[in-house]
Amino acid sequence: MIALLKYYILLNIGAYNQLDNTRSLGDILLEKHIITADQLNIAVIEQKKNAKPLDKILINLGFVSEAVVRDLKSQSLGLTAIDLTKLVVDNEAIQLVPRSLAEKYKVLPISFNKKNQILSVAMADVFNILAIDQLTNSLGGGIQIETALASETDILSAIDNWYGFELSIDGILHEIETGEIDYRSLSTDDEYSQPFVRLIDSLLSDAVKHGASDIHFEPEKSFLRIRYRIDGVLQQIRSLHKNYWSAMSVRLKIIAGLNIAETRIAQDGRASMTLAGRYIDFRVSVHPTVYGENIVLRILDSEKGITNLENIGLLEESLTNLKLMIARPEGVILITGPTGSGKTTTLYSILQHLNTEEVNIMTLEDPVEYVLGQVRQTAVNESVKLDFSTGIRSMMRQDPDIILIGEIRDHDTAEMAFRAAMTGHQVYSTLHTNSAIGSIPRLLDIGVLPDIIAENTIGIIGQRLVRKICHNCKQSYNPNSMHRKLLHLTSEQNVVLYHSGQCEQCENRGYKGRIALMEICRINESLQDLIAHRATTYDIKRHGKEMGFRTLSQEGTRQVLEGATSLEEISRVIDLTTYV
Repeated sequence: MIALLKYYILLNIGAYNQLDNTRSLGDILLEKHIITADQLNIAVIEQKKNAKPLDKILINLGFVSEAVVRDLKSQSLGLTAIDLTKLVVDNEAIQLVPRSLAEKYKVLPISFNKKNQILSVAMADVFNILAIDQLTNSLGGGIQIETALASETDILSAIDNWYGFELSIDGILHEIETGEIDYRSLSTDDEYSQPFVRLIDSLLSDAVKHGASDIHFEPEKSFLRIRYRIDGVLQQIRSLHKNYWSAMSVRLKIIAGLNIAETRIAQDGRASMTLAGRYIDFRVSVHPTVYGENIVLRILDSEKGITNLENIGLLEESLTNLKLMIARPEGVILITGPTGSGKTTTLYSILQHLNTEEVNIMTLEDPVEYVLGQVRQTAVNESVKLDFSTGIRSMMRQDPDIILIGEIRDHDTAEMAFRAAMTGHQVYSTLHTNSAIGSIPRLLDIGVLPDIIAENTIGIIGQRLVRKICHNCKQSYNPNSMHRKLLHLTSEQNVVLYHSGQCEQCENRGYKGRIALMEICRINESLQDLIAHRATTYDIKRHGKEMGFRTLSQEGTRQVLEGATSLEEISRVIDLTTYV
């Protein structure tokens, strides 16, 4: 008990986080080469200013992740660490602890053992004696508390997830309609704020909780439609009276830094909020329509938007091809696909994989979606004549190793991208074509010479996103003759396919989450020769297949046969009839 009190006192006086009797958190992070001495020095200077625990300062500065700190603490102190993102919480435990108390002390009830009267809770600071005492008093005695270590962000996110937002939104709407205040919808510090402010905050939080990528506020003649894009498909969430929209649109414009007095022109802005325990960025677009301003918010959640390459879901052979491509020191790698196919996410995942202190990565984007530490990111700004081609010229003088160009749109941008590759840089960009092979005629069409394409292109990735079928409610069936044709199955092949169903886990959608389908065309010497001699797309594709190139339709067919998704979902995204 004395050791616990000593640890708690050290935290509160702003000293190093003491993990054992001899070493501090900073010492261990230095020993494991997780941070540098310079980074520790910066954190210590900030600690003297703010008198906060060292771990929180290191996390806020972006030098370490919460997961790293959590695991180090658990190892050094012999505590149980828990990953809340992979945990199903006991509803009975949730009912024992009021949300206000959970948020105040950053505590998440996990499970309740009725027989032994033990309540298990996750805490960011397991030695916060005050929090444990308050929790014990609220339970009325007789219940023991068992603590586990979790990151603060995961706890706040889990509180939002398990306590829910629905009552809050309904309470605010009731308050607006009747004038009666619903104190359950107020923040834990009991500070009253304007109901439309809380309504927008709650709607944004609700969208993040449901995993939406976009929020649509769409005014009609007599009502306002609110839709979320979840897993690539729009779903209507609420319909509100048109009278609400004026105040709601003003609030959305204020948080995005837009002109609230201007309603006749399109406007673009950006907003940042702390939701579910972490910073979430929103890209805001306002567009005038006949019934008022239509506002769409793109949710930019870096924790969900950037995925490790190993977790994309590629076959081992395809993943190896991708890693071989990005290991090349110079050349162009293109990612193709329609809007919303995950091109930017894949690019950021590759950059994250390459992002080390040994390389200088620079990006030119329209706009910057996710902010990456150590990467020099620039947004295209037409008003000051900073477009893609002039931006690349400027970046070339900044000694870059890797360059990301948001999109190749015209001859000037393409010429500068390939010129950068020819001068020893690795260049990544996107192109709007229907397939990986289709990028070659597209580049020829905008004026890039075939010899330049052949010699400087490392590879091309074609991509689509499809929804994963819910494994809890999916229903099996035997394919009919048309299904067999689409999937290129013989009559002798016995396979089982799956339809989507409906259940609470997928919120009756039948699908939950998405997976990326990729066709990866690695340019080898034989393909270089075909491109240089202006071979047809058909000849290039045929030769690619002979070399092991897998098309999007083949990847989609594989996912259907493995039960990851349905034939209907693949057909929605990819044309399977081409070779039937």
